[in-house]
Amino acid sequence: MSTITRQQLGERIKVLREDFDFSQEELAKKLEIARPAISQIEAGARDINSTELAKIANIFDISLDTLLDKEVSVKEYKESREDAKKKLTELRKSKKQDIRISVPQINEGKFKNVLLYILEKCGAKPNVGETVLYKLLYFADFNFFEIYEEQLTGATYRKINYGPAPQEFTEIVNRMIEKKEIRKEVNNYHGKSQKHYFPLVKADLNQLKASEKEVIDKVLDRLSDFNATDISNYSHDDTPWKVTPEKEVIDYDLVFYRTPSYSVRSYSEEQNGIQ
Repeated sequence: MSTITRQQLGERIKVLREDFDFSQEELAKKLEIARPAISQIEAGARDINSTELAKIANIFDISLDTLLDKEVSVKEYKESREDAKKKLTELRKSKKQDIRISVPQINEGKFKNVLLYILEKCGAKPNVGETVLYKLLYFADFNFFEIYEEQLTGATYRKINYGPAPQEFTEIVNRMIEKKEIRKEVNNYHGKSQKHYFPLVKADLNQLKASEKEVIDKVLDRLSDFNATDISNYSHDDTPWKVTPEKEVIDYDLVFYRTPSYSVRSYSEEQNGIQ
């Protein structure tokens, strides 16, 4: 694939915007940038960073490879949109079928053991309330997926105001409380109500691979001392959260568009043939 120039990319984005019937103002709001910046982008007068590119691909429902493919002319691109939409619909249907077969639901046993392991390691810290716990689980899941391209717990994370949240958390934790596997307390932390969880049983380490524990440990070493506000703000700059619409499910594949400061995979070594 040959990468297009800034001018060609700007023309392509304009074609997409008009094809989706967005005004420059509407696209600017979706990208969280000023309206004049859209004019500059479409004129080829402004660079687009990796986060903005990922957002554009998400908004227009195409892959980055397709967006940046020089071999596809603007005219061909526009003419092929309807056919692409049909193919995309068919692909989504097939992917949903594959997902139902390969990952029918969250791996509850793995989720419980990852949660217990995290609580054993840092649950006693006064800052580790429910909000912090959500983010530790998110980074464990998404970091593992970026490195190994495999699910860790299979949890589904949704974009909410305070950062990514595992939507299965409450249901699973309530069952664990009933079984006396964990205990929940509501404490006062710096003047705010905080849900705090304590493990009553040990994690089954036989259910966690060495590679899984390694990823979790690195997340805890780096982030478990953050308070709720700091770790929420930190999660807001991770590409998967940034490019996902409010209250929508965060796609694991978005980890491959992370900025270098968040990426946990050595892509440069892979490109040089070093495994």
